[in-house]
Amino acid sequence: MTPFVHIQEAPLDTESVREAAKGPKSGAVVLFEGCARDSHEGRAVAELSYEAYVPMALSQLQSLRESAIAKFSLNACFIHHRLGVVPISETAIVVACASAHRAESFRAAAWLLDEIKKSVPIWKREQYMGEHGDNEPQESRCSWVEGEERHGGVS
Repeated sequence: MTPFVHIQEAPLDTESVREAAKGPKSGAVVLFEGCARDSHEGRAVAELSYEAYVPMALSQLQSLRESAIAKFSLNACFIHHRLGVVPISETAIVVACASAHRAESFRAAAWLLDEIKKSVPIWKREQYMGEHGDNEPQESRCSWVEGEERHGGVS
């Protein structure tokens, strides 16, 4: 059985989350898949990595899930997040919302993603490529991301 909220270091199984969200009362299943991209604000990104305070993150994800179900009349809601290094193009987060009609699922997914960024103790670190495309890790080539703010050795 697919857990409602889950955090893991291995690649996420988007298809199992999508299938778990489907049900006879749901005319809409909205699935958001957040993937690591190769650039941010004009800088080439080599990789992303995520760290979390897992017990608190799971508790807060569960609380957000319950709030979304009540607020948007969802029939199902799943939130799965990956930790560790997430290579470019791979999935970092999957949010699936199911409801009778599409509007509720779209609004719920957008609301959940905003709330996860604001309140869940999961931190993203971007590792940037060097000026000449080299990918040697250096502290000056990375930053921690909080919501949409960057912190750290961005040079």
